[in-house]
Amino acid sequence: MKLIGKNGPGSKPVTAEPDTEGWAQSPDPEGAEGLPGALPAQRTSGLADRRPSAGYGPDSLVHVSAQQFAAGIGPYTGRADAPGGEDPDQDGATFERALAAREQAALESRHRQAADEGDTDAASRLGALLLRRGDLEDAEPYLRAAAAAGVRAAANNLGVLLHQQGHRAEAAQWWRQAAVAGSAPAAHALGLQLRDQGEEEAAEYWLHFAADHGHPLGAYALGDLMEHRRDVRAERWFKVSADAGHREAAYRLARMREAAGDKDTAETWYRTAAARSHARASLRLGVLLEERAQGDPALMEEAARWYRQSAQNGEARAACALGFLMRDAGDLTAAAEWWQEAAEAGDGNAANALGALHAGRGEAAVAEHWYRLALDAGDQNGAFNLGLLCAGAGRDQQAEQWYRRAAYAGHREACNALAVVLLQRGDESGAEPWFSKAAEAGSVDGAFNLGVLHAGRGEQQQAHEWYARAAAEGHGEAALQLAVVQEQRGNLPGALERYRQAAGGGSPEGCFRLASLLDRRGDADTEAEHWYAVAADAGHRRAQVRMGVRAAERGALEIAESWYRRAAEAGSRSAAFNLGLLLARQDSEAEAMLWYTRAADAGHGRAALRLALLALRRGEPVQAENWCRRAADYGPAEVAERAGRLLGALHAELSA
Repeated sequence: MKLIGKNGPGSKPVTAEPDTEGWAQSPDPEGAEGLPGALPAQRTSGLADRRPSAGYGPDSLVHVSAQQFAAGIGPYTGRADAPGGEDPDQDGATFERALAAREQAALESRHRQAADEGDTDAASRLGALLLRRGDLEDAEPYLRAAAAAGVRAAANNLGVLLHQQGHRAEAAQWWRQAAVAGSAPAAHALGLQLRDQGEEEAAEYWLHFAADHGHPLGAYALGDLMEHRRDVRAERWFKVSADAGHREAAYRLARMREAAGDKDTAETWYRTAAARSHARASLRLGVLLEERAQGDPALMEEAARWYRQSAQNGEARAACALGFLMRDAGDLTAAAEWWQEAAEAGDGNAANALGALHAGRGEAAVAEHWYRLALDAGDQNGAFNLGLLCAGAGRDQQAEQWYRRAAYAGHREACNALAVVLLQRGDESGAEPWFSKAAEAGSVDGAFNLGVLHAGRGEQQQAHEWYARAAAEGHGEAALQLAVVQEQRGNLPGALERYRQAAGGGSPEGCFRLASLLDRRGDADTEAEHWYAVAADAGHRRAQVRMGVRAAERGALEIAESWYRRAAEAGSRSAAFNLGLLLARQDSEAEAMLWYTRAADAGHGRAALRLALLALRRGEPVQAENWCRRAADYGPAEVAERAGRLLGALHAELSA
């Protein structure tokens, strides 16, 4: 029984994604009450763009005189192709900018004049305009005057201004005043600040207020707060926010539905968020589509399209996933390009995939570069793969160092590989803890190898426990060990069940033994031949011989010869003998002699006896005697008996 230490460098990941984007500012897009500012952060993609303050009725239009217009855009210079002429498109843009600037200046002048004359609404609008422009010092007195006069929008915007200046306590006071007066944006901002201070009950109250008043960011923040508390009502508020166009809410709702096993609804919400260019929603949508594609080219193409959109929006994992999709489609060039893009953006899995690609081509130096880059990105698969690369190059000491580094970082297959290295050099006490660590972390190879370790000590009960644990996770060789025990105990139904498990787990020996048991039972010939064929195709020599025998029995001699040759060339002495018999019947005695000789040299008694008989027929008694002696030594008993009789006859003839 051999230890197992598998590796899958560059294998496709099931990525574990965080549920939220990075903390971001979330100004409220609500006219004069939605000014940009450093509000308390909430986890949101910031769906709505900031809207500039709209005009306030027909009088908001500003009439510009010809003289003012000329001063704003400069003199007319003639045709664009004349000396000193300008691009007409640029000229138009200059005009629009100048006009907008004039309108803004005139609007500010009118508001300032009215505010200075005591108009609190004008003071609020002027303060909003200045705040939006970033002129906090000039904005503050106007906002204070309007807020003190009870203008709700001014109180909210004064809170924004004070928060930007770091005066959080006073900002909360003004937001509270605006919220009490019915401002949903102020209630949202106040709720976020209270949440950040740990006052979750008060935060929930104000966020609920904002959400109930139709504020999408308030609904999102309320859902976020509730999800943090594992409150089932979170989904409702994410949906409210998502229905209002909040893409991060749609993404979070999709994640919740996917976690609940409702992939159809999850896909719908991923589509909603992805259609709004949410990078991670596009990635997850691609993953779901790929999972259910089952070879459907249309779904695979759609998955690729969403991966591409996600990658173009900066999601390195999507570029990595697209690389795997291209690889599976046979386009290694495109796969490498996407992996490189992802790896250079810091995706360790993509760097490992590139390393595996180059390692498979024999480009060890390039592979090492990418594995090291993966390790630099924090992916311990890089260290494990470096260990495999070094082991393949015979650099065993370096391999052990890399395995150890990955193992100490918690890489379960590295724990198993390190244990194998230690056990192979006789350090059983050093190997066992690493096998245990690998097995406890979920490595099926580690569990199997721990079973091998216990079996080697004669601790059969512990060995079977670990074999059973590995077999439950689909480890074919572990199931095979359990099946053999069941067969030895005479429990043939139990053995059949375990052999089927071993065969399903990819064990060629399990396939062969399953076929043999079915063959002996005699009532499942078709199934038996199927498993013989599976084992034979996997290179199992005894199964290849059995396939040859079955083909010969049916008269399919060409097929039989093909199976015998495959097994004989792989070192099967039985196949070599059978091939010799087949060739002899086809009058190819010279080649038959070669295969008999190969079989006899490998210890096949019947082949040696056949060579002895052929030597006698050629009149070579000394050669015949030598082959007889070897046949008697090799056995089995029947062959040894016949060889003994032949030797006696030879002695009698030689002495006569």
